[in-house]
Amino acid sequence: MSPGHKAGRSHRHQTVVIIPTYNHGSRVEAVIAAVRRLHLPLIVVDDGSTDGTWQRLRACRGITRLRHRRNLGKGAALITGMRAARQASARWAITLDADGQHRAQDALVLLDAIPPKERPIVLGRRRIMTQAPWTSRAGREFSNFWVWVAGAPWLHDTQSGFRIYPLPETLGLGVRARRYQYEIEVLARAAWAGIPIIETPIEVIYQPGAARISHFRPGPDFIRNTATFYHLITHRVFTPRCWRRRRTGQNRRFIR
Repeated sequence: MSPGHKAGRSHRHQTVVIIPTYNHGSRVEAVIAAVRRLHLPLIVVDDGSTDGTWQRLRACRGITRLRHRRNLGKGAALITGMRAARQASARWAITLDADGQHRAQDALVLLDAIPPKERPIVLGRRRIMTQAPWTSRAGREFSNFWVWVAGAPWLHDTQSGFRIYPLPETLGLGVRARRYQYEIEVLARAAWAGIPIIETPIEVIYQPGAARISHFRPGPDFIRNTATFYHLITHRVFTPRCWRRRRTGQNRRFIR
């Protein structure tokens, strides 16, 4: 077993899994069942679902259930879950989507990517994107470029929802976005703060046709993404310390 494996697995007792969900009633129970096989604490945050998701969650045993009365956005759900994890003394949060596109066992792959004595954000880099809708592929390339311009290292999958976040560092970054843009902004702010960002390959399962549940809206979310990048880049241009961190390599990345 490599040093990375030993370091990553040693964090299990400090790790909580967080699943944000919004109208994933037909999928979320299967995702929860798969995650529970990891024997890690699990927090599921219902972000104001209207399709009966909350009723399904109430029937699930062995999880912590949290609920927003109305839809606040994926970022808001992640923050709610992270705050609850910190209250439970967790040092790491693994996040994954509720739509069934991730293999729960790949959480161990993310843990294994953590180098000894480091506190990085770990991104699950999806291996096969050819089956993804063109909007997902185009959005990923758009996001990758502008996250880099905003000051993060060059990354290949800035829109992956399967990640590990170090706590409490992530909660202290002051991320403003509360919807999908949270996962973009957090990378730039982590880089500015000198938090390493690592990518490691994972598998992805895209459900065909109507079976796939996605709440991404190309028009509104493109506008929100553009606004987020505008604020990040403007901040970086007028904040010299963001440039200094990039030159000194404090936000280095590891690709495995």
